Amino acid sequence: MNQIDIERTAFRSRMLGGIRSADEGAEVELAGWVHRRRDLGGLVFLDLRDRSGLVQVSLGPDWTDAASLALAHQLGAEDVVAVVGSVVVRPSENQNPDIPTGEIEVRASVLRRLTDVDTPAIPVYRGPEDELPSEELRLKHRVLDLRRTELQENLQLRHRLILACRNYLDRLGFIEVETPILTKPTPEGARDYLVPSRVHHGEFYALPQSPQIYKQLCMVAGFDRYFQIARCFRDEDLRADRQPEFTQIDVEASFVDPDDILGWMEGLMVALAVEAPRIEAHAPFTRMTHAEALERYGTDRPDLRYGVEIQDWTKALARLDAPVFEAAVAEGGRVRGLLLEGGAALSRKQIEAIEGQAKATGAPGLLWAKRTDDGGSGSLARFMDEEAYDEVGMKPGDLALAAAGSDSMTSPALDAARLAAIEALELSPDREHAWLWVVDFPVFEEGPDGALTANHHPFVMPHPEDEDRLEQEPLGVRGLAYDLVFNGVELGSGSIRNHDTVLQRRILRLLGLDDAEIDMKFGFLLNALSSGAPPHGGVAFGVDRLVALFVGAASLREVIAFPKTTAARALYEGAPTVLGAHDLAELGLSLTSPVSEAGFVEEGGSQASEAARTSEAET
Repeated sequence: MNQIDIERTAFRSRMLGGIRSADEGAEVELAGWVHRRRDLGGLVFLDLRDRSGLVQVSLGPDWTDAASLALAHQLGAEDVVAVVGSVVVRPSENQNPDIPTGEIEVRASVLRRLTDVDTPAIPVYRGPEDELPSEELRLKHRVLDLRRTELQENLQLRHRLILACRNYLDRLGFIEVETPILTKPTPEGARDYLVPSRVHHGEFYALPQSPQIYKQLCMVAGFDRYFQIARCFRDEDLRADRQPEFTQIDVEASFVDPDDILGWMEGLMVALAVEAPRIEAHAPFTRMTHAEALERYGTDRPDLRYGVEIQDWTKALARLDAPVFEAAVAEGGRVRGLLLEGGAALSRKQIEAIEGQAKATGAPGLLWAKRTDDGGSGSLARFMDEEAYDEVGMKPGDLALAAAGSDSMTSPALDAARLAAIEALELSPDREHAWLWVVDFPVFEEGPDGALTANHHPFVMPHPEDEDRLEQEPLGVRGLAYDLVFNGVELGSGSIRNHDTVLQRRILRLLGLDDAEIDMKFGFLLNALSSGAPPHGGVAFGVDRLVALFVGAASLREVIAFPKTTAARALYEGAPTVLGAHDLAELGLSLTSPVSEAGFVEEGGSQASEAARTSEAET
């Protein structure tokens, strides 16, 4: 089929965005929304819009029938219309170079209004000086907001990226397998969304936080290479960069090691970058161990576009008569810092703002010094001598920022200071597209209460060299786990999985589960692994975050058709909403406390009965 055949429907012969000067003289049937109307009395110009773009339609007494011209004077914004006309090339002085169809217009002989709409609650057309309505208002009227060119383009790119992903993985022999949405609650990093069973009162499904266990089961079942564009759900505390439901590219393969997965996924990113004009990806990507990333950048997702690195100044500065350094070293800590070439140009106010970012991570503060031709200045400078300046590599005009203490305190503080300093100094990036694999993540980390928790998840295979240290030194055990980072943003995580049931049980015990809990929560997985599991591993990438980065969107909500707010509310459809007492009773449920007014009076939602809002807990 050619392009026009694909676009033809009962209402149009083609879509709008592809009409060009080469189509001069062609008779066309078009349909779309009135983006803007300019009424010049005798002549009416319409900017007609569909998903593919805009085209100018002109109506005048010499080429348009009288009824159609009369209708054109009455049209409002967002009316849905159909036109029949011919393509003409505009005079050069009237052409619009800002749009692809700017060389032509369609002279309409017939105009029909397909839908007469109410005055739009928010405008779709915006002039150069017009600002967007508030985000809350746009989310309440999301259908109109989605007509904006920016959002249309974002979602079309999202489609192309997912299609490219499917095609790439299919060529590598992966097959797409759908896994359950109604599943079993699992202990992961966030709360599950629970779904009560109407048939089995008192029992609950959970919406999946990820297909992790199921994709492992697919490997045990012998599918060898699996992928899924998976919907996932996490009932997390409110965060600006997270959505309670999200999409991920989920991949798993058998008989693999990390190099297999990382190589395939580098190829995937290269394939996706082809679809995104703003992004470049060239394999192989840089690799860095988790320990090295924390040492050099203070974070496991460093932005490698900039060369500023954390340095260990313990030897150079601990000898100085500085009590804060002496105390830190005496307690087993270190003195670490950032050397900023030309940083002495920053004002005291700017340096205090950088220090404020470090303090926001929980650090007590930073010491700083500017080196000048006649000495130095700053809270660190009063301890420094010429030898110390030379040892840390400072030249006149440079700025040093130092933190003293445990690595767990100085790393996040200096990471925050590094990013703030890069912004304050307006440093130019050494490269525009910094792809990085961070590898060898620890299997465990220490939770707030001192107990062990899983760093990635409980199913990571420990590094073979560290397996013997599991019980004696668990926090030092590396895992065959990896993250993909792009320009300082984590795009996805993965690992080689633990296919050894004995080893898996040891890890779950270290996480505080006894054998009865292990069997209750993970018995089906362990049973599957014991039936003959191949070595396997995989990775998952967040589609929403990936698309947002690829289009340069400031928010994930700009690349999701119907997103939730930061309060996890769907303003357009009015969700979540309150159920009446009858609906709750069918599920064997009732409420323990009254529902807030904001919770049950929603636009388009249902209102709970008084009994449902005041009843006591009952299952």
